[in-house]
Amino acid sequence: MIDRQTVDKIKDAANIVEVVSEFVALKKAGANYKGLCPFHNEKTPSFIVSPARGTCHCFGCGKGGNSINFIMEHQQMTYPEALRWLANKYHIEIKERELTDKEKEEQSQRESMFIVNEWAGKYFEGILHEHPDGMAIGMQYFRSRGFRDDIIRKFQLGYDLPDRTALARTALSKGYREEFLLSTGICYKNDRGELIDRYAGRVVFPWVSVSGKIVGFTARVLDSRTKGVNQKYVNSPASEIYHKDHELYGIWQAKKTIAKEDRVYLVEGQADVIAMHQCGIENVVANSGTALSYHQIHTLHRFTSNITLIYDGDAAGIHAALKGTDMLLSEGMNLKVLLLPDGQDPDDFARKHTSAEFRQYIEDHQSDFIQFKTDLLLKNETDPKKRSDAINSIVESISVIVNPILRDTYLHDCAQRIGISERTLINQMNKFIHDRRSGTAGTRQEDNMAEPGSASIPATRPVQPVSPQVQATKVERMLVQMVIRHGERVIYHNVEDEEGNLHDLCVARFIKYSLDADGLSFRDDLYNHILSEAVDRCGDPNFVSEPYFIHHHDIRVSQVATEMASDDYGLAGKKDELPLNDADRQQREENELESLRNQVMHLLLDFRMDYVEQHLKDLVEQIKAAASDMERLKKLMEEYRDMQDVRNKLAKQLGNNIII
Repeated sequence: MIDRQTVDKIKDAANIVEVVSEFVALKKAGANYKGLCPFHNEKTPSFIVSPARGTCHCFGCGKGGNSINFIMEHQQMTYPEALRWLANKYHIEIKERELTDKEKEEQSQRESMFIVNEWAGKYFEGILHEHPDGMAIGMQYFRSRGFRDDIIRKFQLGYDLPDRTALARTALSKGYREEFLLSTGICYKNDRGELIDRYAGRVVFPWVSVSGKIVGFTARVLDSRTKGVNQKYVNSPASEIYHKDHELYGIWQAKKTIAKEDRVYLVEGQADVIAMHQCGIENVVANSGTALSYHQIHTLHRFTSNITLIYDGDAAGIHAALKGTDMLLSEGMNLKVLLLPDGQDPDDFARKHTSAEFRQYIEDHQSDFIQFKTDLLLKNETDPKKRSDAINSIVESISVIVNPILRDTYLHDCAQRIGISERTLINQMNKFIHDRRSGTAGTRQEDNMAEPGSASIPATRPVQPVSPQVQATKVERMLVQMVIRHGERVIYHNVEDEEGNLHDLCVARFIKYSLDADGLSFRDDLYNHILSEAVDRCGDPNFVSEPYFIHHHDIRVSQVATEMASDDYGLAGKKDELPLNDADRQQREENELESLRNQVMHLLLDFRMDYVEQHLKDLVEQIKAAASDMERLKKLMEEYRDMQDVRNKLAKQLGNNIII
């Protein structure tokens, strides 16, 4: 357990902008920061980070919170895990007791898999740097590839001994459980039931996620053994924590440079990434042999909208470049393509050139996708049918671009380059767009995706549980939002109680007393808890409701408070102070107080009206059910008339027509 004092220290140290910037490229927007939401796919930034409040919030999907909420949601961590993550970031020592065997048993499978992977990564790395065979075989291989020692350390490269049972024996002796060695894929069982090391005799490349956790491994046989070997590379099997089409090799090492330079270079393999880092180009990642996926594109789009595909110029490289083009365009990425000369891959090219030379070559030779496809498909092509097919392919790529101005600009450029009427190309492009929308397009992957801007959720994203406040009425939410935003503000002075004592009533107390007087409460217990705690805290002259609940120790309260501090349910927010003289400032404060008082009163009347309307509906159902019980029917009818009178009075107070 982490003690409260340490928790408070972590909360005080955590800077929301610094924390979110680990995962999202942020740009200054007035007093706040803005970026693409990491919780849903979007083209236009709607994710706002407020340094003043210490919160983040997406106005598209509603996700957000304080630093702890953000890490919990983004990294799928528990509350203690998120605290440890922040403590590690801010170098805060956590002193906690040793977990019991029972508590270790109750650790989530996901966390246990990460723990085993972390241990395995250090095991492979230790063998490479400390074991005689690791230094003689594994290190020799990496150095033959030209990798420097600092780069080998940077990417946590390792080596696994040829003994196929050594890792399992070591892991079990250190208390790591067999089930997690199997579920991560580090080991598998042979026909005799023995635990076999999947990566034995290979050099090992750990896959580190965007949050810095080892999610899987790729292991490669050494060059002297590749001849005749069926599996040159062995990868971790898919698991709860590893899906290869979700991950990007090098994203952990590259993310800050990607955001800083506002561009990412995408290459094919791990060696390409490592060689380019060693060359001095760090904003580079690889999808390592898998087809580019939307999940990978969404990850990159959080840090930049600009991407350059770098492949070798052979047939395989050209095919790879063409394969991902339309997907990137459909996701709003600004795309350029670079094919390296003489069949060289980025690894070869980086080892032969300095960083400045490589960057200059990229600058001079990268081309936008229209130029790339035009040069590739139409160069020296005279056959009318093949030219027609090529032009159709180019126009279809243009049709998936989301931005209409950019789409029209590309189409105009295309018409000039290939010498065909722009009107003809526009008609064909509109046909592609219409076919996609009507579902009559071909079988290409991008034709089956949702239209840009639609509300569909990618199938890879888990369905989120309904939050408690969804079951509450809108009026309830607005009343609790009043408590969050303005709970401590006094709206009535010197109110006399039944014993003749005078009290000042703040927003929270006034709402609480008004509901209690009618025997009413919120449907949501969490809302009732927030209201009661605000009432209790109002006696503290230092209590300010909004920051108190946003940074509340109960993560559920903190989440609700953050949403309500950010969302607008029609309530007036807290205004920025303008330079006014004393008289004008006092008048404005009185006007705001009067407005706040009126809003609270109106919401309480609405709340009562909601209650009465629902009670009337319930009575109607009871009356129908009691048709044969005259005595009960009479009582129900009397209660129904009484409630109608209450409804009519409330309607008059609300300024509505009296309901008959």
